[in-house]
Amino acid sequence: MKNFQEGKQRDLSSDKSDATNKFMTTDQGVRINDDNNSLKAGERGPSLLEDFILREKITHFDHERIPERIVHARGSGAHGFFEVTNPIPELTKAGFLGEAGLKTPVFARFSTVAGSRGSTDLARDVRGFSVKFYTQEGVYDLVGNNIPVFFIQDANKFPDLVHAVKPEPHNEIPQAASAHDTFWDFISLMPESMHMIMWIMSDRAIPRSYRMMEGFGVHTFRLINQDN
Repeated sequence: MKNFQEGKQRDLSSDKSDATNKFMTTDQGVRINDDNNSLKAGERGPSLLEDFILREKITHFDHERIPERIVHARGSGAHGFFEVTNPIPELTKAGFLGEAGLKTPVFARFSTVAGSRGSTDLARDVRGFSVKFYTQEGVYDLVGNNIPVFFIQDANKFPDLVHAVKPEPHNEIPQAASAHDTFWDFISLMPESMHMIMWIMSDRAIPRSYRMMEGFGVHTFRLINQDN
């Protein structure tokens, strides 16, 4: 019996999380040493708004009951590692990209966009593809989709796009699909959406599996090396 238990312990050891010698950090990976005492104006003065640890902790408390997301509600996540095979220190001073063989813990989330959290995974839809890197310098978020273009150019139209593609409010159908008049009315009035529609009507919107998906960052960014 003892040998059996030791064997099971060995099997589970790779999946255990050990907090020994770990640092307390903010959500963005900044190391902190105290989350019990807020900054004050003087020894007995009022708490200061500049205390970002206090603000983050209270914000967490206020948002513990999380409502369903407006978009990307249906998703699947996976923990893993990002391993550098071709370091690029000449392009960026980010530590997690500068050393061959360096492994960084990551969390990846794949999702559909239009449907609710109970909708099908098989809908013809854009797929969200986002990765969170837990680096030694902090948390780096790479937010992306599996299609390199989008329906709109101006973010001011985003609420209108989402309202158009969501289910009809009186009957909640169609779910996770765009086969209704409001969506196509929107598309017909937005010529800039035509490029995206060509992608949506291709096999890119019905990937065979998450392994068959490409990811494209949705934000513009630049790399800064040691010389800048």
